[in-house]
Amino acid sequence: MARHGYAVDAPFIETPRQARKHYSRRFGIESSYRLSERSVANTTTQNPAVRFLYVLISFLLQNAWRYLHWEYVASPRRGARRLWSWRFDEFLGMVRRAAETALAVRRAVPANKPPDDRFER
Repeated sequence: MARHGYAVDAPFIETPRQARKHYSRRFGIESSYRLSERSVANTTTQNPAVRFLYVLISFLLQNAWRYLHWEYVASPRRGARRLWSWRFDEFLGMVRRAAETALAVRRAVPANKPPDDRFER
């Protein structure tokens, strides 16, 4: 059995059980922010609307990963589902490759070939 110690100076927390309940909710919030650091876009803009948009996209990616992981990767069994290993980084790589394919991103220009319609002079 795990023992957790909390330093609490809040007027609404009076017992150790209330402290545990309060901080167990915070764990999910903090882990979501820690996970969002992997998927948030790096930017130098000072525009708060753009920065907020990037954070929203990051949280949407997290929620999509959690849903797909639960619905399609986890196998149902008696009691609770069994979550198979599918890291968030792998999911981000899949999304990045799908976006590059859909947007026809070219990483290199073919050498020794005449330019086609996609290139302008």
